[in-house]
Amino acid sequence: MLFKQNQIWLVNFDPSFGHEYQKVRPAIIIQHDKYIASNNFLTVIPISSQITNITKLDVLLKTDSQNRLMKDSIIKIKQISYFDEKRFIKFIGTINENTIGDVNKNIQIFLFGRYL
Repeated sequence: MLFKQNQIWLVNFDPSFGHEYQKVRPAIIIQHDKYIASNNFLTVIPISSQITNITKLDVLLKTDSQNRLMKDSIIKIKQISYFDEKRFIKFIGTINENTIGDVNKNIQIFLFGRYL
């Protein structure tokens, strides 16, 4: 499989523990392409269709022909995860440039407390 940054994949999050996201769900690969080829693990952010619980750091993702999601969803920035590539089931789509910018900004706020 050829994985790339900003792709959306269906990923198996089970088994999970505590408040971790669970089940098979879409997720965005956030790892830079340069580091994808060097190992078998990928850094992702889960996507949830439960948009009623949106937080300040979450990014709204409206369905479009590029991301090919079935419902408007949210990218759960605070749930950054790291998985073996064997958990990746199926390619779904990609996120657009505006969404990429919002995701990158909110990751920096979450990790460093500010936008760098």
